[in-house]
Amino acid sequence: MNQSKPSLAVYADWRMLRILLLGVISGFPWIIIGTALTLWLEEGGLSRSTIGFAGLIFGVYAINFWWAPLVDRIRIPYLTDDIGHRKSWIFLLQGIMLFCLILWTQLDPTESLAVVVAIGLIIAICSATQDITIDALRIEQIPAQEKASVAAGAAIAVVGWWTGYKLGGAIMLFTADKLESMGYANYWQMTFIVLMILIVSLNWILMFVPEVSDAIRREEQRAAQQRVARAIGSKVKDESDTTSNSLGSQTQGALQGSPMYTAVVQAVAWFYSTYVNPLISFFRKNGWQIGLAILAFVFLFKIGEAFMGKMSLVFYKELGFSKSDIAIYSKSLGWITTVVFTLLGGWFAFRAGVVRALFIAGIAMASTNLMFSWLAWAGPSKGLFALAVVVDDIAAAFATVAFVTFISLLVDRTYTATQYALLASIATFGRTTMAAFSGKMVDGLDGDWGLFFILTTLMVVPSLIVLWFIRKKLNLSDEKAVIGGSRS
Repeated sequence: MNQSKPSLAVYADWRMLRILLLGVISGFPWIIIGTALTLWLEEGGLSRSTIGFAGLIFGVYAINFWWAPLVDRIRIPYLTDDIGHRKSWIFLLQGIMLFCLILWTQLDPTESLAVVVAIGLIIAICSATQDITIDALRIEQIPAQEKASVAAGAAIAVVGWWTGYKLGGAIMLFTADKLESMGYANYWQMTFIVLMILIVSLNWILMFVPEVSDAIRREEQRAAQQRVARAIGSKVKDESDTTSNSLGSQTQGALQGSPMYTAVVQAVAWFYSTYVNPLISFFRKNGWQIGLAILAFVFLFKIGEAFMGKMSLVFYKELGFSKSDIAIYSKSLGWITTVVFTLLGGWFAFRAGVVRALFIAGIAMASTNLMFSWLAWAGPSKGLFALAVVVDDIAAAFATVAFVTFISLLVDRTYTATQYALLASIATFGRTTMAAFSGKMVDGLDGDWGLFFILTTLMVVPSLIVLWFIRKKLNLSDEKAVIGGSRS
């Protein structure tokens, strides 16, 4: 396929269905710790500030790169040999989340808030860990040389994530609303049983996703570690030869040949090759100033969207919309627009240039927040609610694809997984830590939702200022993206 003129026909590939499923599995846990937990706490009478701070559990997504190498190397006993390295991790983590939902069915958040949030934290850790192996399994579905298909797979992964989050959320909300209308006081606990059934179904379908052997990858990991170990051993030997006397050299030689010395060298080599090399590579490629500016942009870009998203369900409920209304307009209708415009957004980002796409998407993403200010002042209008959700999801779809493409172009292919996880984690850290204060902000504004959404609109400005100053200095792998859209 001509890479300079990408066609939407690239999405007509059976492998995209596998990637879609993996995206669904990745997005599904967010309805548990995002939508379900938020509404469960809100309907339990807890304050907006408490709900906002409960969202700090999402902070684990910001640090999952710390244990990414462990997920990449540790094999799950029995499971790995039976179903594959990647799928065994997903299966294990989904099982833990299933057990957590069972525990939630026995609890009341008003009486056991700390336990409920602690279980939510466990689910978040499992979800963040699952994302590491899902991203790896997704990438391995398509050979690296099929660049158009790799790019299409990234867009499909975003579509899958939103499908799991939006449609899974709609099913959950319709179920909870129906059970509540039937008079069940424990309707949330009963809804969690439905979520358990969905988890079991996703794990069954996962078995049909093929996985390549990890033998070559494991051999390459060992080879890289041994190169560092040999370099460390050589350096120590050179220093001992120049600084020690004959007796000291013999003693050091005996020490260097001991099992303990070998184990220490291997441990240092593992840590250095796994954690230090990717960081050195990133700053060597971009320079310290531009590298830090890139990290600042990544941290700031979606904070406004996160502030709005964290409080949106509370806002809808306070405005008077039912759970079914939220399911129809925010989840079902939002899913349709998200799918369509994510696919178009991936195509647009390539044609227009990712930097230009980021500017356009950032401005659009911020501006659509004003629609919710309008809704706050106008009152519970379903027509305006639908319009606000549609334009917001269109902007969010474009922004997400442009942002993912930007990060993908930044990474060194030698350290793709680690650098991508690092950049994605920094973005998540900005959204989760800052957005935890969203409820506090609404309380500080005396519940003035209109003003709150105006402030979230302004939050994108610092990131776009940073992007403007570094736009011509970015060392991206695609030169068209650097100059913001010029095409040969």
